[in-house]
Amino acid sequence: MVEVNPICRGLCAGVLAAVAVGLFGAFAQSPEARIAGLENNEEYMSLLREDAQLQLREDSIVGAVERLRVVLREDPEQRSQHARRIMELEERIFALRSEKGRLVDRINTIEQDWVLANLNAAPPTAGPTTAEVPESLKVRSLIDNVCFREGLPENDYAALRRAQRLELRAVECVNRFFANRETALDLVAAYAAALNEAEALEIAACFEAVEGANDTLADSLAGIWNYVYDNKTYAFDYLMEKYGAEELLRREEERRIETARAVEALRGRTASDAVADYFLRKEATVGYETAVAEFFGLDAARDSLRGVAKQLAQIDFRVPRPVLEERSFIEYDSIQIVRTPRYTYQNPIPECRMYAHGTVYRILLGTFNTKRAASTFRGAVPLCYRIDEEGKWCYYAGAFATRDEAEAAQQQMKRAGFLRPEIVVWTDGEYRNITREPGSVRSYRVEIVGAEQLSEAMKELIGSLEGGVELSRAGDGRYVVGPFAEREAADAAVSALEALDRSSEIKTVEIAE
Repeated sequence: MVEVNPICRGLCAGVLAAVAVGLFGAFAQSPEARIAGLENNEEYMSLLREDAQLQLREDSIVGAVERLRVVLREDPEQRSQHARRIMELEERIFALRSEKGRLVDRINTIEQDWVLANLNAAPPTAGPTTAEVPESLKVRSLIDNVCFREGLPENDYAALRRAQRLELRAVECVNRFFANRETALDLVAAYAAALNEAEALEIAACFEAVEGANDTLADSLAGIWNYVYDNKTYAFDYLMEKYGAEELLRREEERRIETARAVEALRGRTASDAVADYFLRKEATVGYETAVAEFFGLDAARDSLRGVAKQLAQIDFRVPRPVLEERSFIEYDSIQIVRTPRYTYQNPIPECRMYAHGTVYRILLGTFNTKRAASTFRGAVPLCYRIDEEGKWCYYAGAFATRDEAEAAQQQMKRAGFLRPEIVVWTDGEYRNITREPGSVRSYRVEIVGAEQLSEAMKELIGSLEGGVELSRAGDGRYVVGPFAEREAADAAVSALEALDRSSEIKTVEIAE
C-alpha cells in the first residue's frame, strides 16, 4: 500500500493488514476472497471491490500530495498556497480511510459470521488439550478463532472484538499524525526561506494549524489505544489463567514492566508521547498475541502477527517534534541628515512597518494634528509615520536594534536642532514611549573624588560651563558638578577638569530621574 511517507507505508503494510484481516491486500482489479467459501457471497465480493476502488483513489491523492511536497520546496512564491492544498488533500485521504474503516467492519462481520456458522457444525472444544481446531477454520485474525469465541464470556468477547475493530482507527490516527508531521517539516523549511514577514506569518499560521491537528490526533490515539490495550490484555490474561499458562503470564508481566520503563524514558523526547506509547505498547501486545497464538496452535494467526512485529521493528517513531524557529524581518537603519530631499510628492514619507516579532527602536521627532511635509524634518532620513489612536500624525526617524543605539541617535537629533526627540520601541508589536516612562529620563553629573579643595582654575572652568550646572560639595573629599542633559557634555567637562588636576579621580555618573 502506498502511503505519504515510509513510516505510514510500513504501518499500513503490516499493522493495518493484520488488524483488518488483510483488508488492504485485496487486488484492485480482481479481489479474491480471503476466506475460502465466501467466493459466491455477492455482498462480500462487492465490498472487496469497493475497497479496492477506494484504495486506488487514495493512492492517487497520496501521489498528488507527494508531488506537491516537491513543489512546496521548489516554488518559494507559492509556498503557503501549496501548504493549504496539501492539508486539503490530506483531509480527503483521512476521509477515504474513514470510509474504508466502515468497510472493514462490514467485511469482518461477514467473515466472522461465516466462521461462527461453520463452527456450530464442528465438535466443541474445551481448550488446547482437546481435539485440534481444523485448519479450514483457522483464520489469520487471532480473535476470530474458536478458542476465543468459546473461551471468553460473551460480554468480554464482544469488547475484544470492538477493540480489534478500533485498531484500525488507531492506525488511521498514527498515519495521519505522521503525514501531518511531514507537512509541518515542509512548512518549517518554507518558513526559513520566506522572503518577507507577511509570507512567514501565513506559513506560521499553517504550521500552528497542523501542529494543533496533531495534538488532537494524539489525544484521540491515546483514548482509542488505551481501550484496545486494556481489553486485549484482559482477554488474553483471562484465557491464559483459565488454561493454566502460568509461565507465559509471568513472562508477560515482566514485559509490561520493561515496556512501562521504556515509555517513561521516552517521555517528552519524541514528536508525541501518545504516539511513542502506542508503538511501544503495540510491540509488546503483538508479542503477547503471538505467544497466545502459539499456545493455541493457531499457525495462520501466529505467522500474521510475526509479520506485524517485523513491520513494527522497521518504523522509526522516535522522531522529534518539528520546531519553527521564529524569524525577525526588521530592517534596521541609522539616521542621516541629507541636503538633497529624499521624500517628494511622488515619493512621500512611508507608513511605519509594524513587525509581529522582534524589537525595533525609533526616534519620535514630533506628533502633529495634521500631515506634515518632509521639509519639516530638516533632511533627516529615513522617516516614517504612523497615525495613533487619537488620530494624530507621529513621525519617526531611523530603526535601531538596541537602546544604546537609539540614545546615540536621540543625541544626534538634539544636535541637529530637534527640541525633544523621544525614544520609542516596538517589542513583538507592542508599543512603548521610553522617554515618557517614569524613571526613563536620564541626566549626568561629574564627580571629583580625592580633592581636599578645588583650585581657582577648576572653579572658574566649572562656572563657564553651559547649561547652568552647579558645583556642590558632597563630603569626604568629593565634589559634584551638574546636572548635564547630555553625556557628551559631561564627558567634555571631565576631560577639561582632568587637564587641570591629574591627582584626583574625575568621572561621569549617569542619573535616572
